[in-house]
Amino acid sequence: QVQLEESGGGLVQAGGSLRLSCAASGRTFGNYTMGWFRQAPGKEREFVAAISWSGGSTIHARPVKDRFTISRDNAKNTVYLQMRSLKPEDTAVYYCARGARFQPRSIPDYGMDYWGKGTLVSVSS
Repeated sequence: QVQLEESGGGLVQAGGSLRLSCAASGRTFGNYTMGWFRQAPGKEREFVAAISWSGGSTIHARPVKDRFTISRDNAKNTVYLQMRSLKPEDTAVYYCARGARFQPRSIPDYGMDYWGKGTLVSVSS
């Protein structure tokens, strides 16, 4: 059973930064695509960023492009989301997820098969 545990969320002022981490159990972390997603109150879950198994390919959603950066350390079974220039509209519960392949049209799971429980990011104006 794969377990994903997010950490690093919290309250931050607009313009600030946070780095989220997601630690994964299991020996096969390096074989899978990892992604970050978020869900704001009253809204549907949306894609934030994804990274290939090797880390050589990344994709970021347009609202966060140039502000957020996804990365991974396969030796530590961890994926990161560095968030800069945070805005109040970034407020959401952030989830990490694992999948064989990111499928942007396969809503709501986007091709991911395991999900963490999420970490709350609150951005004050």
